[in-house]
Amino acid sequence: MGRAYQNRKDSMAKTSNMKAKIYSKASREIYMAAKNGGADADANLTLARLIEKAKQAQVPAHVIDKAIEKASGAGGEDFQTVRFEGFGPGGCMVIIDCLTDNNNRTFGEVRGIFTKAKAKLGTVGSVAHMFNHYAAFEFTHDDEDGVLEVLMEADVDVIDVESSENQVSVFTPPNEYFKAKSALANGIAELDFITDEITFIPHEYIELATEDLDDFDKFLNVLHDQDDVQEIYHNVGAEG
Repeated sequence: MGRAYQNRKDSMAKTSNMKAKIYSKASREIYMAAKNGGADADANLTLARLIEKAKQAQVPAHVIDKAIEKASGAGGEDFQTVRFEGFGPGGCMVIIDCLTDNNNRTFGEVRGIFTKAKAKLGTVGSVAHMFNHYAAFEFTHDDEDGVLEVLMEADVDVIDVESSENQVSVFTPPNEYFKAKSALANGIAELDFITDEITFIPHEYIELATEDLDDFDKFLNVLHDQDDVQEIYHNVGAEG
């Protein structure tokens, strides 16, 4: 498994257009969490996680507040989560999470992106079984055993704890996210998370040939430009 899971993160240009897309996607996630679970972040742990995620992505406070305020009103938009799985350029595996108010539109647009990239959109489960669905945390620390002890004392179901170069990575089941984060925050002094998220981590990474890698980068860019796409997970290039 290793710390290579970090490398699934795609570098995204810091342009105003890209920032606008990040803000829009964060706003949509927060809106849905607040609408479904309530606008009180202390009582709605999913909302609390998404607010923190948005802040880490430098989403302005007024964008977050507006999304919560909108969710607190009557009516509003009705979004649903949709997951797509498939095989991208070079046979890589891709999972795409979307939040949409029109499932047919989103399916058609995502299918079109796959078709233009000469990729193959698969059925549910065609790719996900080759990934682990984890809550993942990473932070600077020099005592792997001490971290494990903190988690065990809090009765957290730990999948793995690893350390490398004074950085510790912790993996738990997704439903242990809040318990694990609370245990770490309360049990380790001056803790500053480098990563804390619920994610898909591939069983194995692959390296693509240069031509396939260029096509893959274009494929990812087009997916990121699709407004309904929230997260993209893949198994390309642990070292690339």
